[in-house]
Amino acid sequence: MQIKKDDSLLLFIDVQEKLFPHINKHSELEKKLNQLVEGMQVLEIPIIVSEQYTKGLGKTVESITQKLDNQTPTFEKMTFSCMQNPEIATAIEQSGKRTIILAGVEAHICVLQTALDLCAEGFDVALVLDAVGSRTEENKSISVLRLQNKVAFTSVESVLFELCQVAGTEQFKAISKIIK
Repeated sequence: MQIKKDDSLLLFIDVQEKLFPHINKHSELEKKLNQLVEGMQVLEIPIIVSEQYTKGLGKTVESITQKLDNQTPTFEKMTFSCMQNPEIATAIEQSGKRTIILAGVEAHICVLQTALDLCAEGFDVALVLDAVGSRTEENKSISVLRLQNKVAFTSVESVLFELCQVAGTEQFKAISKIIK
C-alpha cells in the first residue's frame, strides 16, 4: 500500500497528560509525535485527535496541543476504538479520506482496536510504529503482531517523506528540518 497525500488523514489517539508519563520511553515517543504533527501540518494532512475519558486522563499533552490549531477536531471518547465513537467515525467518514495514519497510545488497546475496526470498515491503515506506545514494550509488541497482516507499518520519517514525494520543494525542506 502506498500512502498518498490526497487520500490520508492522521488519527492521533489518546496522548494525554495523566497517562503519557507512564508510557514506555515516553520522552522519545513525545519527540516523534511532535515531529509527526509538525510534518502533517506542513503537508496539509488533516488531523483528528481523540481523548479517552478526559476527567481521569486529562487533555492531550501540552507539547502537542501547542502545535495544533483551534480548527483541529478533538473528540472525547469512552470507547477504546475510535470507530466505536459515532462522532469520530462520522468525522473520519466525512473527511473522504480512505488512508488513516495512526499514532498515539496505548498501542495494545485503543490503537489496536481502532486499527482493527478501520480495517473492517475497508480503510487502509498505516501504523506509525515509532509514534505509538504502551506502558510496556511487550504490550506494544503484541499489538504489532496482531496487526502485521492487516496494516502497513511505517515510521515518522518514512511516512513524512512518502507523503512529500519530491525533494527540493519547500515542503521537503521543512520536513527535513523537522526530522533533524
